[in-house]
Amino acid sequence: MSGLIGESIAPSSASDLAPTWSSSAKDLVFTSLGGSRVWATLGYGILNEVYWPSTGSPQTRDLGFIVAGPAGWFEVKRVNSYEIATPQPDIPLPTITHEGPGYRLLLEFVPDPDRDVLLIGFDLRGDGCRLYPLLAPRLGLTNGDNTAYAGAALSAEGGGDWLHLEAEPGFTRSSAGFVGTSDGWQDFDRHGAMTWDHDLAGPGNVALMGELSTTTGTLALAFATTREGAATLARSALVVGLPEVRAAALSGWTDWAAQLRLPSDAVPADLAAQAHRSAAVLKTHEDRTYPGAIVASLSIPWGNAHDDLGGYHLVWARDAVNSGLGLLVTGQTEDARRMLSYLVAMQQPDGHWGQNFYPDGRPYWRGIQMDEVGLPVILATKLLETGLILPDGPMYDHVWRMVERATGYILRNGPLTEQDRWEENAGLNCYSLSVQVTALVAAGQWLSGAPRDLALAMADDWNARIENWTFVSGTGLDHAHDIAGHYVRIVPDGRRPPAGQQVEVRNRGGLITNVEDLVALDFLSLARFGLRPSDDRGLCDTVKVCDALLGVDTPRGRSFYRYNGDGYGEHANGAPFDGQGIGRAWPLLTGERGHFAMQIGEDPNPWLSAMAGMTGPGGLIPEQVWEAPDLPDRGLRPGQPTGAAMPLVWAHSEYLRLAAAACTGKPIELLDCVAARYGTLRPNPKTRYWRDPTPLRQILQGTRLCVMDRGPFTLHASEDDWRTTSDLEAEALPFRGLFGATVEVSEGARELVFTRRRQDGWEGRDHRVSIQPRTTES
Repeated sequence: MSGLIGESIAPSSASDLAPTWSSSAKDLVFTSLGGSRVWATLGYGILNEVYWPSTGSPQTRDLGFIVAGPAGWFEVKRVNSYEIATPQPDIPLPTITHEGPGYRLLLEFVPDPDRDVLLIGFDLRGDGCRLYPLLAPRLGLTNGDNTAYAGAALSAEGGGDWLHLEAEPGFTRSSAGFVGTSDGWQDFDRHGAMTWDHDLAGPGNVALMGELSTTTGTLALAFATTREGAATLARSALVVGLPEVRAAALSGWTDWAAQLRLPSDAVPADLAAQAHRSAAVLKTHEDRTYPGAIVASLSIPWGNAHDDLGGYHLVWARDAVNSGLGLLVTGQTEDARRMLSYLVAMQQPDGHWGQNFYPDGRPYWRGIQMDEVGLPVILATKLLETGLILPDGPMYDHVWRMVERATGYILRNGPLTEQDRWEENAGLNCYSLSVQVTALVAAGQWLSGAPRDLALAMADDWNARIENWTFVSGTGLDHAHDIAGHYVRIVPDGRRPPAGQQVEVRNRGGLITNVEDLVALDFLSLARFGLRPSDDRGLCDTVKVCDALLGVDTPRGRSFYRYNGDGYGEHANGAPFDGQGIGRAWPLLTGERGHFAMQIGEDPNPWLSAMAGMTGPGGLIPEQVWEAPDLPDRGLRPGQPTGAAMPLVWAHSEYLRLAAAACTGKPIELLDCVAARYGTLRPNPKTRYWRDPTPLRQILQGTRLCVMDRGPFTLHASEDDWRTTSDLEAEALPFRGLFGATVEVSEGARELVFTRRRQDGWEGRDHRVSIQPRTTES
């Protein structure tokens, strides 16, 4: 046999002529529930990324199969004719049946609960047919710098990690090659048969192929940090045997599924089955090397179009909290507590969480999103209100300190966010505001004394100002839809009214639009978190606009765009997103719209049915579905998954939470403490908080004004336009890095004017706050 060293080309899968659709669309994700650290994904009927030793580390591109026989040779993923079966919706142990010209191939995938091994049972039927596994490693997060070895077994190394593919009874021949030039697919494409027998290829973008000696048997794919270790694990699993490993894996999932407590009285059987499947998806995405870490998706959006080491196999605090709440409604309380424990450990010393990070805590992107600061506080408080965290319990002190740090960060840095929940724009956003206000009220359940008072007072102040910050009226959109006004998607500058400001629409080549023309469903969070009653006129008017501008009907049901003009999705011709594109419909937003429907007394089941209808072949809910004309050559059909992430854990959690809300009549995010504080009324705060990023333009008579800053200052103020003045030294507020000077406005005063002398001198400008009679709203 000959070795191949030093040649490689760009294609990223084991096949040079890869399908035009993306391998990010998964049929199923699965793992065992033992000590094994292997997670696997299926797409187009074959094995895609396999993750080891954590959910943040994909180690393969794919493991597919070529069938060769009298009718010719066929790569089963290109034939694309297969069926998927699992024992039940909440037991993700898949069997796949491929049908093609002159053959039938049965594949059974079983992760070993005790070893870092995936067993694959195969049974090929068809006269004169032979089976050829085709494996593309991507080891060690090295972006393709792997070395492949072919012999009695197939193995590869990259970045110090090894994989080993052992066959029982064995391979009759094998070969290693470079993708696109000397891999097994190229061999078949050029010669119609397996003719090459190279024993070495690399380092580079490599692939392996073997000819199986029989048409029925078992493959063992193992991972370790040494070649010998991977081989030992594979052989040990084969000794135990597929039936025994299958029984152990089935037992683990069966025991877990028996503990699910999914509400079912208000949900039809088919929708309840999707809820069980969604619960299993959430469970599958939890790490075992780092318990409690749950990645956003075991997928890479548009994975065949680019090399992204991060993909969605990263932890976002937002997705993690939503997953914890999703598991909580299924009765998986320990899972939710474990996720909170992990998030406590991941909090930064100043109180925030990174934008996203690997399960081991290494940061990936480094933006800051204020909803990701508030959501862990909301999860903690939900567990506290339901008795799952006790004041005298072992978790309490750790969580209390987390809440205190997060509250301080919100008070110092909110309410503007560096990034909204779509990770695109900075400013004031209804979802981010809802989370921050809710988190501050929730903090009142943990804190005491002056820290508690400040958190609650600022929650009331921010809540009272949401419309001032994010609501417009009398605009072109309002006239066009016959409404008084509407909430906007985002407002970049908190120092000015929203109308008249402009915002950049990301992923659209620098497109700038007026703030009042951009809408999103983010405002629905105001009702979902309990800050506004669901029948609020502003909410209902904005629903009318969003239904018209963002809603789209597909053959599978109704869905919604993130916002009008979104550019995150495939191009018009179906080409993958490449930094620009056209935003497609998001099933999770179908769930958010369904929550609002439930809150106003409508049946949420049609919305659940739409979400369930937009799933892929294995019942996974995608990030986006195609809503444009059919493009079969791209694998894009209306109402069906695009090349974006699938599954999206956030979407599966949304489905579970909506199914639960259909039975309980309220969202799980609605905390008791928030409902008690606000009910159906908007707050009437007695103290208003003036800050440089969000200054007040007016206050009501009888209201205190607290001028805040990040450092010490002297407040120099006047109620008669500087004819008389007073000085007030700012005091350190309960949270580090906050100082405030509170002014008691005199009876009859009409305006307060002030400036500040900081440690480096006078700020050099005046600030004016109008004081209005009590009958006028601020």
